[in-house]
Amino acid sequence: MKTRFLICSFFLISMFSIKAQENFSASMNLKTEPTDKIEFNETNIGISFNKKTGAGNKITNTLEYSNLKVNYDLDSNTKYENLDQFNQIKNKFEFSHEFSNTTNLNFSITPMVNFQSNLNTDDFSLLGSLEIIQKINAKTFISLGVSRATAFGSPKFIPVFSLNYQINNESSLLIGFPDSKISYSNNIRNKFSLSNSFNGNFYHLDPQKNLNDNASKVSLSQMTSALEYERNVDKNWFLNFKAGYDFNKKYNLIDNDNHKVYDFNTGNGYVLGIGIKYKQ
Repeated sequence: MKTRFLICSFFLISMFSIKAQENFSASMNLKTEPTDKIEFNETNIGISFNKKTGAGNKITNTLEYSNLKVNYDLDSNTKYENLDQFNQIKNKFEFSHEFSNTTNLNFSITPMVNFQSNLNTDDFSLLGSLEIIQKINAKTFISLGVSRATAFGSPKFIPVFSLNYQINNESSLLIGFPDSKISYSNNIRNKFSLSNSFNGNFYHLDPQKNLNDNASKVSLSQMTSALEYERNVDKNWFLNFKAGYDFNKKYNLIDNDNHKVYDFNTGNGYVLGIGIKYKQ
């Protein structure tokens, strides 16, 4: 109980260190990812604040909680059916500084805890990123940097880069790694996007007597291609719908050194999601 209180206090201090915010948003998203053998259902809730703190400076703080439920085929993986629920709490703090009219620096730090059911200090991890954004002309931006992220199922340092091109007033194009997207908006209420992203996560396991293969974490990763539609239903409320497909989906048990000790062989599957956001 003491450990859980200290970890939660860390996130709350980070969250409320920004006062008198200029902008606020809150969101909830539901997502389902059925595969041949296993179905993944995720619920995500987040709140975000951002504020300009001076000439060329901006800070953003986002606190998120997500819950992942895993449903196994009754005829398979009976040994691991108790691995049916995982939790994550993370707080992303971002700082943006404008060096000049053409150059920006973006820095982020993301403490998080990923756990099965019992929260302790071993579940704590730290992610972050550092990027330089260079304006080429009025329509083109290039971003280069490095990130410690979980795109491949465990915390790793990866390069991040993108080319962002504003095609016209209705359309934009983002080409990069780990995310690419093309967006189109036919009016102020409708926005359509086609995206491709490398994404993943991991969760620390509770000590279990029936896991004799030295597993300490579960690891998930995939490449997701999806079509999204966002509708601004009124001034402050937005609805989001998502349909796509997961390629090269992996769901593994790994040890403390991130070596694979068991592969669930889930196969690929489609993705369906719905979300709601309040923004002011």
